[in-house]
Amino acid sequence: MPIPQIVILGGGFAGVAAARRLESRLRDGEASITLVSRDNFTLFTPMLPEVCSGGIETRHIVSPVRAQLRRAQYVLGEITRIDLDAQRVDLQHTITGTTMTLGYDHLILALGSVTTTFNIPGVAERSLPLKTIEDAETLRNRIIATLELADVAVDPAERARLLSYAVVGGGYTGCEAAGELSDLFRSVTRFYKTIRCEEINVTLVEAGKKLLPDLPAGMGEYTTEHLRKQRVHLDIGDGVALVDENGLTLQSGRRIEASTVIWSAGVRPAPAVLDLPVDHARNGGIFTERDMQVRGRPGVWALGDCAWIPTAGADSWYPPTAQHAIREGPAVADNVIATLRKRPTKPFNYQSLGTMASLGGRRGVVAFPNGFILTGFVAWALWRSYYLARLPGIDRRLRVTVDWTLDLFFSRDIAEFRVYTERSHQMSATSAGLVPK
Repeated sequence: MPIPQIVILGGGFAGVAAARRLESRLRDGEASITLVSRDNFTLFTPMLPEVCSGGIETRHIVSPVRAQLRRAQYVLGEITRIDLDAQRVDLQHTITGTTMTLGYDHLILALGSVTTTFNIPGVAERSLPLKTIEDAETLRNRIIATLELADVAVDPAERARLLSYAVVGGGYTGCEAAGELSDLFRSVTRFYKTIRCEEINVTLVEAGKKLLPDLPAGMGEYTTEHLRKQRVHLDIGDGVALVDENGLTLQSGRRIEASTVIWSAGVRPAPAVLDLPVDHARNGGIFTERDMQVRGRPGVWALGDCAWIPTAGADSWYPPTAQHAIREGPAVADNVIATLRKRPTKPFNYQSLGTMASLGGRRGVVAFPNGFILTGFVAWALWRSYYLARLPGIDRRLRVTVDWTLDLFFSRDIAEFRVYTERSHQMSATSAGLVPK
């Protein structure tokens, strides 16, 4: 009998957690494991805002996928087609473009999510997302570049525009990014002789009625109060209608002039899952049964940001957070193994440990399951302690600890590296003999 093939699509929290559990619990020769990802690293997304503000070095919040696996085969590739009927996945190598096909007996979809623009004019062309490591580096370089330009600007209006930054989206990422930008500017403006910190404007735009709208009310209230103390201007209850090269226009018609627009207003499942012939939720996510098996598709499983996993309650779903993805991975692996061994699967059950956010200025907010809300320095320290413990690998934890320690005593780095361009990527690939000259 051929060995069953288990293919995992996605190298994020959920995909790697599933692969590691399969490695530890499958018997020798019981099944083969292949993990496919377009990047050869796992990104620790909760710390991404600190990368764009220079609080943490870029490579310190990524962990190579290969270093996290022992038995599983890893394939660096972009998914071009998933054929559920033929049980095959078509791939294109991320570097060379070479095509390949993988067959499977069990398919685990852990492809995560991508930024969505809601088809608002100008967002895709004129705003900067904050979803990937390249996004964070591009944003950081853009911010340093605007400071350099403003330092020598003659026209007062142009100078004011260069020193204005708009963050769209009042969820986790938007609030944390606004707080981190405030920290960055307080740390580095002393290097720019003509710029005073009071001249810099950071505006946070949220279309809903409050910040952190999906979280307990107390978290949003404290976040609103703290960000205002950090001199972040808040536009709440007015959505974005247009983004252009000089800023953005709100639905009310009001203008916000800004040189940099950071977009963190929403995400949607990865494109590879949107056209699959399965039941989709309103945002394109995949409906699953409680054991994370895709509805009506035996042998196909989904978890993480691309899945809608029902809870034990009626009409409720587990949220797409890193906290849940880390637990969903081992649970789906156990159910795949149970299926291989002709045993019943188990529903996914998890009680959240709470929610937390870091807001800059060494302040944070934490909501516990019992409703208690912790704010201030202690909440910020708890946020750091928890996420430091969740980083994969002792080496990453030590490096981030060093970054945070140095940040207490030294200003943040203002070096601008213009390396994220299509030309530099093409040149590096050509010189390495990976693509034709």
